[in-house]
Amino acid sequence: MQELELLLDRRWILKSDEKELYYKVRDSIGEIRKFATEKMGCQLIENSLLVKLEKIPAIAEPFMGISEFTSREEYAFLCVLLMFLEDRDAEEQFILSQLTEYIASNMPGDPVDWTVFSIRRKLVKVLRYAVSQKILRVTDGSEDVFMDRQSGEVLYENTGASRYFMRSFSRDIMDYGRPEDFQESDWFEMDEDRGIARRHRVYKRLLFSVGMYRETDAEEDFEYLKYYGRRLVEDLEQNFACRVHLHKGSAFFLMGEDCHMGKAFPGNNAVSDILLLCCAKIRERVEQGIWETQKDETISVEILEFEQMLKEVKTEFGSGFTKHYREMPDGEFLREILGELEQWTFVKQEEKEHRVVIYPSAGKAAGRYPGDYIQSAE
Repeated sequence: MQELELLLDRRWILKSDEKELYYKVRDSIGEIRKFATEKMGCQLIENSLLVKLEKIPAIAEPFMGISEFTSREEYAFLCVLLMFLEDRDAEEQFILSQLTEYIASNMPGDPVDWTVFSIRRKLVKVLRYAVSQKILRVTDGSEDVFMDRQSGEVLYENTGASRYFMRSFSRDIMDYGRPEDFQESDWFEMDEDRGIARRHRVYKRLLFSVGMYRETDAEEDFEYLKYYGRRLVEDLEQNFACRVHLHKGSAFFLMGEDCHMGKAFPGNNAVSDILLLCCAKIRERVEQGIWETQKDETISVEILEFEQMLKEVKTEFGSGFTKHYREMPDGEFLREILGELEQWTFVKQEEKEHRVVIYPSAGKAAGRYPGDYIQSAE
């Protein structure tokens, strides 16, 4: 289903931006809604403004955040921006100073000082993200002017999509005190005995995450795969250009060349190449019996031992890295590559125990330089 893939790949499809595609998706809305609600438990929003599939994950993971944001203040600015836009109609225009005054009046915590460059830069980052997501359009001016001085003005237009950016909750969330409360709220109205919630969780884990792991997922979800795995594989492989791999302790949705749904690994970039080399080193240590897999298919090693493996990758293959990674100090290289491995859920750091848990996904991909490169390097 190409139209379903589009909705899984994008935040939404706006009628004002892509009219032909908007109507194409709406023509298939019945089939899309059936799969989305029955299999994934995802709400489908369709109106005269946009079509959107609400992609709420079964488990929130670090890579699901907004990669452009690097501070809590930026998330707070985004929330206040959405509040500001809620009272404005689609295509209504406003100037930046109206927004900055609203933020200064409604931002919790310490007063917002727009004379501070770093504060202005954070707001600009949020505004550019809003423009990239088509929440706003720039009608006149540039954020660079505001970045240089607080009196700089920009004229924006509200697209109306902001009202559909945040998810809707069926319960009052003011009493929630932990992140897990939001996750659990999805299943409050479900009849667990009928297995509906379990089916939704399994489909979401396969479609929205790198993989399912027995170490992190509910045991009952793997029971579902045990009894209904063949039917699930047929269902997904018939609807998408993909392969589904089921194992005792893990399960994976592997996209084919004609399948385009979100960010995929490996990407066409230098860091993906390094991660593939790291995965090959992990596999090598397992094959040599240096590292041992546990019953749940994970591997647990001392963090110093894992960092030594990363150093070996840089020492052996660093001459083939881009200049950025080739000249990067070891400490920075270790932090960045370990962070990237964790983002892709190949590994998880257990800082208190000073250990790294390696997930089965690290064994699903590996990279090596061509033989002639290795010979020339030697």
